[in-house]
Amino acid sequence: MSSPGGAGTESRTAMTARVTPVVFVVDDDVSVRESVELLIRSAGWHPETFASAEDFLARSRIDGPSCLVLDVTLPNLNGLDLQKRITDRPDMPIIFITGYGDVPTTVRAMKAGAAEFLTKPLADEVLRQAITQAIDRSRAHLAQVVELREIRHRHESLTPRQREIMELVVSGLLNKQIGAELGISEITVKAHRGQVMRKMRVDSLADLVRVATALDVPLVAHD
Repeated sequence: MSSPGGAGTESRTAMTARVTPVVFVVDDDVSVRESVELLIRSAGWHPETFASAEDFLARSRIDGPSCLVLDVTLPNLNGLDLQKRITDRPDMPIIFITGYGDVPTTVRAMKAGAAEFLTKPLADEVLRQAITQAIDRSRAHLAQVVELREIRHRHESLTPRQREIMELVVSGLLNKQIGAELGISEITVKAHRGQVMRKMRVDSLADLVRVATALDVPLVAHD
C-alpha cells in the first residue's frame, strides 16, 4: 500500500534528512557560545552563534532542519521575548538554557512550546541529547510540510466534479447515494471515484479520509 504522501514526498523527505542540521546558539556569554559551538561541531551539526536576540533576528530563515539553543537572560530582548517573536517557526524547536532557572520561567517557556529547558553549567551529553531530539522534531515537521504541499497539489488537479465526489465519499456516502445526490449514475460515480483515488495516490478509503482530514475537506451532512 502506498502512503498518502507518495514517491515525490518520500524523495523530498530523504533530501531533507541528508541536509546537515543547523544549530543556532544565542547567548551573551562568549565562553558558553564557544563551548556549545565545539559540542555542536563534534556531533556533526553546523553551528551559528549570536551574542543577542537582535543579531539572531537579523539572520534570514533557512530551508532545512534546525534548532535554537537560547539563553533566557539576554540584554534588551530576552529569551522569552524572542520565543514570542518566532512562534511562526515550528520547524526550529527551542532549547532554553539558563544559569538562573526558576519554576515559573520554566513553565512559561514550556507552555509556549519549548523543546527543553536546561540549567547551566550544561552537561555535554544532556545538551547533545536535547539537540538530537530537537532536530528530529524539526525534520518531522519539515516532512509534514512537504507532504501537505504535495497533497494540496494533487487535490488541485481534481475536477470540480471529482472534488464533489471526494467530499461525499469521505463523508461516508455509498456510490448509490452519491449518484442520487448528484443526479448521475452509479457507474459514473465509480469512474470518478477511481480517478480521485488515482490522482490523490491513495489505495484505500482510509487513506483518502486521512488525506481529506489533512486538507480540511468539508464533510457533507446526510441521513
